[in-house]
Amino acid sequence: MDYKDCITFANENPVCYVATADGDQPRVRGFLMWFADETGFYFHTGTSKSVYKQLKENPKVELCFYNPDAPPGGKMMRVAGEVEFLNDITLKTRLLEERPFLKAIATGGPEDPLLVIFRVYTGEAHFWTMENNMRELEIEQIKF
Repeated sequence: MDYKDCITFANENPVCYVATADGDQPRVRGFLMWFADETGFYFHTGTSKSVYKQLKENPKVELCFYNPDAPPGGKMMRVAGEVEFLNDITLKTRLLEERPFLKAIATGGPEDPLLVIFRVYTGEAHFWTMENNMRELEIEQIKF
């Protein structure tokens, strides 16, 4: 498997969980990933949210994508990496076009300082299934 397989899996299963650190307390929450491509896994949030503050304090995250329908017993992809914040009006404009529900949350424009785009741009990923459940140390790590 390679990074292209990771991109495909994430785009086909965009509902995921994002783990951050809040001091010494782990925090996890569900996210709807925006998209993944060869440059990373893209998300958005708001500057008023705790997750934003946690990511600014410590950009290291772990993502978990899951497909419960993959036999036998589902397939998971875990991604450990670092976050980069992107203040890009072109990307924000695209985000608001693709997810118009976000316009109601803040001022509705791409220049809104509450709207934040971030991506996990570097790290490593691995896939997990019931077939390799007890062989965690043997699972191939895919660097990106």
